[in-house]
Amino acid sequence: MQPEAVWPGAQVVLRLPSGYHAVHEIKPNTTISLGKYGNFQCNFLIGRPYHYTYEILDHDSSSDSSGLRIVPPTELYSDIKDDEAMTPADLEEEDQAGTDGKGARAQFEILDQKGEVLLRTNRNIVDDARSQTMTMEEIEMLKAEGKGSGKDLIAKILDSHSALDQKTAFALAKYTLRKTKKYLRRFTVLPLDVPLLARWIMTEKDASKTMELREETLALIGSWSNVHFMPPLVGEEQNLSGIVGQGRWLVVDETAGLLVAAAAERLAILHPQYQQETRPTAKQVDGAVSVPSDDVIQSQSEVSQRPQPRPSIRKPTFASSNTITVVHANAQPNLSLLRYFGFDAANPAPSHPLTRHLKTISWLQLLHPEDDNACTEPENVAPEVVQTWKSGKRSNYYRKRRRWERTVAVVSNTQHGGFDGLVIASPMSTPTILHHLVPLLRGAAQVVVYSPSIEPLVELADLYSTQRRVAYFNDPPAPEAMPTEDFPVNPTLLLAPTIQTISCRPWQVLPGRTHPLMTGKGGAEGYIFIATRVLPAEGGVEARGISKKRKGKVEDTEIQSGKAMRIHYEKMME
Repeated sequence: MQPEAVWPGAQVVLRLPSGYHAVHEIKPNTTISLGKYGNFQCNFLIGRPYHYTYEILDHDSSSDSSGLRIVPPTELYSDIKDDEAMTPADLEEEDQAGTDGKGARAQFEILDQKGEVLLRTNRNIVDDARSQTMTMEEIEMLKAEGKGSGKDLIAKILDSHSALDQKTAFALAKYTLRKTKKYLRRFTVLPLDVPLLARWIMTEKDASKTMELREETLALIGSWSNVHFMPPLVGEEQNLSGIVGQGRWLVVDETAGLLVAAAAERLAILHPQYQQETRPTAKQVDGAVSVPSDDVIQSQSEVSQRPQPRPSIRKPTFASSNTITVVHANAQPNLSLLRYFGFDAANPAPSHPLTRHLKTISWLQLLHPEDDNACTEPENVAPEVVQTWKSGKRSNYYRKRRRWERTVAVVSNTQHGGFDGLVIASPMSTPTILHHLVPLLRGAAQVVVYSPSIEPLVELADLYSTQRRVAYFNDPPAPEAMPTEDFPVNPTLLLAPTIQTISCRPWQVLPGRTHPLMTGKGGAEGYIFIATRVLPAEGGVEARGISKKRKGKVEDTEIQSGKAMRIHYEKMME
């Protein structure tokens, strides 16, 4: 569950007036720089709720640092919500109030059959750089001398435009919005979640690292994979013996951890729990945010620098329910995007939920654990001998034992099977992956495969088609011969293969100007393959039933039976 306020160590998203997003980590006593919009202290945001909009105030010589001002909703939406709503016809009447009353600008307007104004146009307006009388040098000088948040500068730019009165209402609003995005020094603090992270990577970072996985595709994958939180079993024990619980999912992730983050968010194990009682808070004075005093900050830093107690030698045990098992091809999985949620795969924090709920296993450990050095038990030394060693050698011995116990527990738990679903996003050969992982799923488990292009999924759907399944039943290959050239996978294990796609594009919706936004970033559409795990019946299947007699035969039998009874009765009377 996401925290309601900003705390140290959290990753936050700052939405700028230009529409771009900036991701920053909140570190006490540090400065966040937003480029041309300015900079401010991180302490101004600590302890404050999300979704607030701030204005960056200029540096004042009387204070040690610049401050922030919370923008109230009445000011934030003043240009959208007016006291009296005006229709387009009212705006045109107001435009014509300064004319001669006969529509002096009728030649620049669209009229209906009655001569009433429908829409003004700007077809006769010629864009000229000389319309703006203020030079860039003067604008930069005003930016350096300005004391506000950029509003005065925007007003002076609009006043210095010589052709501003010729613009239509739409053109004027568009011009004002463009200058506002460029010079207004505001930002909104948003919590970092998986959809926002996917959008940020897709639009402002290298999308190829995440296989161009869009936020709407992530939502579709999560819906079809049926990843959800499940309560633990009653009376189950959580230890390293690999007890199989419920809510266990297999994931093959080559998107730097984005797919794992999406699954963990649905399982409510993604966000760490912040300790609010030990965090410094910001104060609000007259609508502006001020930092705590120097004495408070110094005392807090001294507390944080005190030596912490040594952690326990034994690491936390694994959870048996609501777990994610990541199968990877390298020595270590690539889960770099999880650092935005406070989790380091190389050195996980004991308090983070993913430490107990996230398991990693390599393909070598899954298929041939005897060939992996991590699965080989280190030398077992008597505790009396270990106590005589030096501290460095003793800690190295315990570290190797813990790593071996952890690896063996994950391998045993994974090979046991019984997973509730399988999600794949990898450039590897998908039939090879499914050949080894589908048997580990329980019945009715969902299989979801993502691919940037549709061709690999069409080939995969053919491998599980009805024709391929009939051919497998007619001439089944030997189990030890699988996979074969005709049957790379067992087509009887998955049912109802389907390919789906989804696309969510922003549109501009205006009268006569409705079209998709031209500034959207392209890339792969993204497709997903969906199928359901089934358990084939063992042995032959015979269809049996009760044969129904025809109606004509039934009537003939009744007639013959009646004749026989009548003859028998006549004989008795004689």
